[in-house]
Amino acid sequence: MTSVGPTPALTWVIGRGGLLGQSLEKAIGDGMDHGDSRAASGSGARTWSPSEPINWSAPGAGAVELRQRAAEFMDVVGDRPWSVAWCAGAGVTGSSAEALQLELVALRETLAGLAAAPSAGTGAFFFASSAGGIYAGVREPPYDESSPVRPLAAYGQAKLDGEALVTAWSQQTGTSSLIGRIANIYGPGQNLAKAQGLISQICRSQLTGQPLSIYVSLDTLRDYLFAPDCARLIVEGLGRLAQEQSGTGPKSVTKIMASQRAITIGAVLGEMRRIFKSSPRIVLGASAVSAFQARDLSLRSRVWPELDRRSLTPFPVGVAATAADLLRRLQHGVVGGL
Repeated sequence: MTSVGPTPALTWVIGRGGLLGQSLEKAIGDGMDHGDSRAASGSGARTWSPSEPINWSAPGAGAVELRQRAAEFMDVVGDRPWSVAWCAGAGVTGSSAEALQLELVALRETLAGLAAAPSAGTGAFFFASSAGGIYAGVREPPYDESSPVRPLAAYGQAKLDGEALVTAWSQQTGTSSLIGRIANIYGPGQNLAKAQGLISQICRSQLTGQPLSIYVSLDTLRDYLFAPDCARLIVEGLGRLAQEQSGTGPKSVTKIMASQRAITIGAVLGEMRRIFKSSPRIVLGASAVSAFQARDLSLRSRVWPELDRRSLTPFPVGVAATAADLLRRLQHGVVGGL
């Protein structure tokens, strides 16, 4: 008699075109293809995409569509296990409060669409938050999940508001949730039109010869996490959430997702010099946005520490992959701003 395994979970990655979303979809696919029970939550998980892409270009349009797509997703899910990963957002540290509120409206509408389905309590929701955004004003690093939070910019406050929305929704619907307070992620596929992503921006500068302006001190400490490593951690976190949910009911868990090895921008530039065999063309400047940047954003995770006992991609390997992707996109004319 053939043994039948558990019903595969279905995952909807919102923001699948971004750096983290792309990496997360690939991590889920890799787990399924290779039969990795940890990476696929023990269920051969796979992803779902809506019949029509979300239109993010018109303000407010994405929110209406997301609620409809959430209902569509839950119709497809039926009685099988599911998860939704919120990796969307065009906001950066310098974004206006008004623009960030639109993203919160989109999140709220998505949660409402999911909650309307009868099987809402059988799934899990992941929200990508920002460790740098919410800990920016705290003065005693390293920061862990029990540290106080103090955003300095509207961006960090919006992330904190998003966390609160997801936590409240989780309690109201009985659906488990995982909030990832993520470090500075980098890797192939980053959108260089956004004013963020130091590693990718330096790689672009090296490939094009265009100078790069840096608006903070070179002794600024940041935690850099390769996006595919972050994606694998999210998948394993959702798997752990599912295991705990089956034993004790729905949970709402917040976890820092980081390499837990902060390095200075000066050290990053030195490593780039070694990798590329030439010095990055850096211009030190001033910007109002620098007031929202903490000098030290060292991070430590105390939640589910066993998930962090893993081999991470070495920094030179991650940089090489990022640079190779940028070069390919440059050659094909698909990199904005190059």
